[in-house]
Amino acid sequence: MNSLRHDFIQSCLRSVSSASPNSNDAQNPEATRKYKYLDVGCGGGIFASSAARLPNTASVTAIDPTSEVIKVAREHQRGDPMLSQPGRLQYLNCAIEELDSHIEGQGKESFDFVTVFEVVEHIDKPAAFLRQALAHLKPGGWLIGSTIARHPVSYLTTKIVAEAPWPIGVVPPGTHDWNKYVNPSEVREWFAHENHELHTRNVETSDNEGRIEAGDKYGVVRVEGCIYLPLLGWKWAGGTAESR
Repeated sequence: MNSLRHDFIQSCLRSVSSASPNSNDAQNPEATRKYKYLDVGCGGGIFASSAARLPNTASVTAIDPTSEVIKVAREHQRGDPMLSQPGRLQYLNCAIEELDSHIEGQGKESFDFVTVFEVVEHIDKPAAFLRQALAHLKPGGWLIGSTIARHPVSYLTTKIVAEAPWPIGVVPPGTHDWNKYVNPSEVREWFAHENHELHTRNVETSDNEGRIEAGDKYGVVRVEGCIYLPLLGWKWAGGTAESR
């Protein structure tokens, strides 16, 4: 799964680069730009550590509210000199709602990428969570996430099989709530609603110049499906599946 995450991010960057003038020019800022990542719900740091090793990464801030997984991630970091370089990778034991108090001086809109991998399906109020995450994204930045679609196949694989008794199951019973799974159409609808709110809301600038005529602030650029195949690993599924 981690390799697919990086493939997806690189494809997003290529789509921007190819649309830019002189995209093949070494002097193009996009060709030499370095990116700041915020990995929300980082767990043991699988994605965060791999992102920190990329040559086009400036820094990675990885957060998780569970102290045990942050401890594991930091232990792994200490064993890698590259990840231990000052400013390269930092793990913070906090939730997204608490992040501001841990990164004083950086302010909002600090990151080029905010990543939320296998997190949304565990959140009671995903809309509020996504707003918190988006607040830390630079204008023109990317919110990249992966979650589980609400589909009969996902119920079979993540509830019946994954939560089955040992030696079949791999996670404790009750880890997943199928009703919290999020379908691609619901993600699109949520961003469309947020854009509509921006269009219809009266907003005044701080010096009272009047209403800001905003275009769409958010948009779902690309949605892809993937599936785990025994003996083959994670593969792109060539589409997305969902069930109401």
